[in-house]
Amino acid sequence: MTNSQHVAVITSDEQALIIASDLAEDFKRDSALRDRERRLPHPELEVFSRSGLWGISVPKEYGGAGVSNVTLAKVIALIAQADGSLGQIPQNHFYALEVLRVNGNHAQKKRLYAEVLAGQRFGNALAELGTKTAHDRVTSLTRDGSGYRINGRKFYATGAIYAQRIPTSVVDENGVQQLAFVPRNSKGLSVIDDWSGFGQRTTGSGSVVFEDVFVAAEDVIPFQSAFERPTPVGPLAQILHAAIDTGIARAAYEDALHFVRTKTRPWIDATHEKATDDPLTLKSFGHLSIRLHAAEALLVRAGEYLDKAQADTHAETVAAASIAVAEARALSTEISLAAGSTLFELAGSQATLIEHSLDRHWRNARVHTLHDPVRWKYHAVGNYYLNDENPPLRGTI
Repeated sequence: MTNSQHVAVITSDEQALIIASDLAEDFKRDSALRDRERRLPHPELEVFSRSGLWGISVPKEYGGAGVSNVTLAKVIALIAQADGSLGQIPQNHFYALEVLRVNGNHAQKKRLYAEVLAGQRFGNALAELGTKTAHDRVTSLTRDGSGYRINGRKFYATGAIYAQRIPTSVVDENGVQQLAFVPRNSKGLSVIDDWSGFGQRTTGSGSVVFEDVFVAAEDVIPFQSAFERPTPVGPLAQILHAAIDTGIARAAYEDALHFVRTKTRPWIDATHEKATDDPLTLKSFGHLSIRLHAAEALLVRAGEYLDKAQADTHAETVAAASIAVAEARALSTEISLAAGSTLFELAGSQATLIEHSLDRHWRNARVHTLHDPVRWKYHAVGNYYLNDENPPLRGTI
């Protein structure tokens, strides 16, 4: 994105939701085609950036709208409902902005927030393949004069291919993790489009390679310390994942309603005649509706808890936010998969036809819900309520 392009200024939660709703209508139009042909959404992301939505979490004191986490989650859910890949792409952007808010100094916040408000997108280069655990990192940060050099290889780098900066987790010479906000055009930095997932096909979640890449000292922010004390960084990351799954679930549900109302009996007028009296179909929609509405309500509740944790951050508020988000994440995982599967059951063999592209909802949900094991959400929630045990401080809870 060039600086000459106009970026809208969003000043309120209400404005953010209106813009997101309008964009979602546009993004939905060709979402099936983009998925089917794996068309990377470069034009859509330019529109998305110019809308101002990528800057809505920037605090008001730095010129942003500082929207609530309820609104942020709703915005992501709306975009994910329109396109499960587009909803995923800004997730790490907002995650990096929260790390910046929590651990960055004033000068870093002022400069990087200004870039975001001007329309810049942040990607990510966090995860690595071949490490002992999912949390281990070996990408190195070594001192070089007034800055540092980065060497290593990342994968699942969602958004990096579309970004102007790539926040990268690195390990310094003392073994401490830092977050380097690396410019996309840095010498020695390569973004490789080798993502081949069967779902979320256009997230561009491939590899990023760093070969002696220089990064200025002022572009490096403490990262590990965000999980050595209670901060809202973990639940902020997770509520965005819950929002993505909730949006995918809503898309599958709406497509199931439309398909059963029209495709199975195209001669009916859905406004004047019942789509079906079949008790099993009615039961299936009833079951889906209840769980979907519960997931959407839990998402709002989680956002409210997270707002409290950001406003008054200490062990108890962060723990309560983490658990509220875990509850939303657990149910959104289940309903997104269930909605996609039930769509197949209700639409029958026609749902498998390529031209209908109805399979994309289940594929998107199946790939995205593997981000971190939902079974540990239930463990953390049970331990919190039964044993008064706060959840661990990490980005996956």
